[in-house]
Amino acid sequence: MTTTKQYSHPVICIDGPSGAGKGTLAYRLADELGYNLLDSGALYRIIGLLAHQAGLLAEGVADLELQLEKLTQSLNLAFAINHQTKMVEILINGEPLTDDIRNETVGGYASKVAVFPKVRTALLDVQRDMAKRSGLIADGRDMGTVIFPDAPVKVFLTASAKARADRRVAQLTQAGKSANYEAILAEIEARDERDQNRSVAPSRPADDALVLDSSAMDAEAVYLSVRKFCEKQGIVFPT
Repeated sequence: MTTTKQYSHPVICIDGPSGAGKGTLAYRLADELGYNLLDSGALYRIIGLLAHQAGLLAEGVADLELQLEKLTQSLNLAFAINHQTKMVEILINGEPLTDDIRNETVGGYASKVAVFPKVRTALLDVQRDMAKRSGLIADGRDMGTVIFPDAPVKVFLTASAKARADRRVAQLTQAGKSANYEAILAEIEARDERDQNRSVAPSRPADDALVLDSSAMDAEAVYLSVRKFCEKQGIVFPT
């Protein structure tokens, strides 16, 4: 297996847009392998939500990037896998985050704060430090290109905007919440545009990544394809 200078344990990077199935895949890989899990998208969603609550995302805020940097540096974040609920719990200063950070509105906040280099730099050490403790499944948009460029396994999981909007509508409907398909699709397309064309760490596959389109695949098919790729790269799964 590839040895790296940045981190001493195996790292599997799962990059791609929101709604492609990264979270489901990352959780299962972490569960199967006994690795820690890094949900980098949650980091930006948390910062985006807190920035919004602090009024930092309003028009005309002075020294916005500096204020976002200070906000990021002040946070004590951790992830805890709950095997009963099959969910990842987010802890801020040791306390569970109760706000819904998975909705499309907060996703928009995350995309807005992620464009600032100082915010990304503040999170860099936090994310890389997680790979010093054990094996790591890193779920995000630039895990394989920026955060862990020497990781032995990189996957770019994508899906069409329409497929992702369909999944989000189904998820909200199942949860008993209202869902406007056109509004959700428009937000997904707008976020894709920002993420793919931002000047800092745009969302793209690493040169050595497995690129997988999940538009017509279920979660099991995605997992089996990625597991096969991981095994080819030297990752050993428990029997």
